[in-house]
Parts: sequence; structure tokens; C-alpha cells
Amino acid sequence: MTSVLSATRSQVAAARRIVVKVGSSSLTTAAGGLDPAHLDALVDALATRRNAGSQVVLVSSGAIASGLAPLGISRRPRDLATQQAAASVGQLALGHAYVSSFARYGLRVGQVLLTSDDVVRRSHYRNAQRTLSRLLALGAVPVVNENDTVATEEIRFGDNDRLAALVAYLVAADALVLLSDVDALYDGDPRRPGAQRIPEVLDHRDVAHVQADDAGSDVGTGGMATKLASARLASAAGVPVLLAAASDAARALGPADVGTAFATGGRRLTPRRFWLAYAADPNGKLHLDEGAVRAVVDRRRSLLAAGITALTGDFEAGDVVELADPTGTVVARGVVAFDSTELPALIGHSSRDLAPEHRREVVHADDLVPLRH
Repeated sequence: MTSVLSATRSQVAAARRIVVKVGSSSLTTAAGGLDPAHLDALVDALATRRNAGSQVVLVSSGAIASGLAPLGISRRPRDLATQQAAASVGQLALGHAYVSSFARYGLRVGQVLLTSDDVVRRSHYRNAQRTLSRLLALGAVPVVNENDTVATEEIRFGDNDRLAALVAYLVAADALVLLSDVDALYDGDPRRPGAQRIPEVLDHRDVAHVQADDAGSDVGTGGMATKLASARLASAAGVPVLLAAASDAARALGPADVGTAFATGGRRLTPRRFWLAYAADPNGKLHLDEGAVRAVVDRRRSLLAAGITALTGDFEAGDVVELADPTGTVVARGVVAFDSTELPALIGHSSRDLAPEHRREVVHADDLVPLRH
């Protein structure tokens, strides 16, 4: 790393409100159970940043992994019920460990357990936002985790990397730091010869060639693919990202001169547009012709029935749907104005050929977010 930091690294180093995510493998032993030395080292770095004047939110994996050894389980279980049981034991152990470790610096900890429902449903989203903001205002360090004790397959985040990106936007963070057992992003598996480290990502095209492995550790679920997706999500929403090794936490949270830095993709999205693009669960898909894609993505126009070639899914008016180009690539998301049962009779028809009650936008421009830039 050169002596002169990039603009992105300078933003991370100067961030007044920062979200930090740490993975299970960075907090636990190979046999399961917490590693006190690793957890204390992480808290040392977080407390130093906090006492230097920054507000810190920690998104911590490790609840399930922390419950394995106490329950006599040798590796991460595959069935949901055992995962939930391990999480119920592990959340207490993990929370107690953080409370004790942060207490060395006189800092209070508040636990916030979320399911994806809490960011998909707008009312829940606002409640989570208010809770986190109030904890920060009261001087506490929020420790966020997926609520593994009640999350089901249908409502799981899948990995806390995505949760961290959503939380970073939720709390209007100035930066996101992703800590794991890998020191940076590489263009291939870093365990294999020839893999090249990528120090800076200025545009999503810089990582189009990256072959990210999605295999996590025995105690976690997140591979590099989920970290790359999380970094791209946050940076596209206007939050600069640093991906680094947990063993480099002090430098990542200090000068930010380690790992891979992801530059932002422009101005931060409004809360509603961010929710549409990244948080809401789509209930269907509309397939568009090339003319409609250009209108929606390039000219930011409303979607009309004439530009739709097909639809899939079961949705109602007011649901979020994906918009796909002729190759099937999703290029936008939006709130649909028709039910899936009434739309088939309208697609491909000009507005002037439709009955007056159907002469409206299928997806209005104000309720539409392009995903391709």
C-alpha cells in the first residue's frame, strides 16, 4: 500500500459512524466455541475507534458457532432446528463475552437481533432504524446479529455480510468494514498460486472477472462471494467499504491501509429507493423488450404495458417486482400497479388500445429503481 491513501480509504479512516462486520471463523476455535483472545483483540480495535470519537455498530456472526461446543456438536449442523438450538445457547455466550470485553473500556453494549422481515417490511425497517439510532445516541455499542433462534429458511439473510450492508445504510453509516479470515479480495482463490490481490475497486466492472468462492468455513456460512456482493451493495448505495482480515482489525479501523477498498457508486439513495433496490423481497418478474429497457434504465421513464413481453410469479398491485431485459438479466425493481392475474391481457398493448381503467403505468417512474448503470 502506498503512503498516500486513496480517497475511499481516507473516507473509511475519517468515518464518524462506522459499521463493522466480523465472521464466525474470526471469533471461534476450529472445534467450536468462542476464542476469547480473538474476541478481545477485535474489541480492542473497536473500542479504540469508539474512544477516538466515532460511533461504532458491530454486526457479529458467531451465535450458532458459539453454541456448538457447549452442546457437544462437532460441526455446524445442517438442519434448521439444531441451528436454532445452537443459536439459543450461543447468543447468550456471545453477548456475555462482548459485554465483558467492552466493559474493560467502560463501554456499554446493546444487542439487536434481526430477521430479514425487519428490513423487508417498511414498518419494521423504521423500528430497527430508531432502535439503533437511539442506542448510538445513548453512547452504547449496538451488536447486531441475525436472530437465528427464530429465523426460518424463508426469512434468513443467508449471511451476515448482506445484513451488515443493510445495517450500514439503515444507520446512515459513513463506512462499512468487513472483517474475515481473508486479508483482501483476490481475482481467484487466494489459496491457489497466481491469485492476484485487488487493492482498490472503483467500479463494478473492476470485479466482473473475479471468480469468488462461496464456500464458508465449518462454523460459518459466508464465502468471498457473499462479501463481494455485500461490498457492491453498500458501495452502490453510497457507503464506502473496506474488506480486510480480522487479524488486521486495528489497521482497518485505524489508517485503513489494508485489505481492499470499494469506492462508492455515487450519491446515496433515498431510504425508499434503497429499500426498493436492495431490501424488499420481489414477488414476481416482468420481462421487457429492448425499447422498454432503454426507457426504464437509461431515460428513467415509467414502464408501460406495451414494453412487457412476459411475466412470472404471483403478485398483487403494490408488490415489488423485478424487471428483466430480453436476456433475463434483472435491470430494475419497482412497485407494480396491477395484479398478476389482470396484467397478462394488457402486456404488449399500447395505452390507447386499452380500456380507460387500464391506461396507467404498470410501474411508475417514482416507484422504480434501475439496477444497471
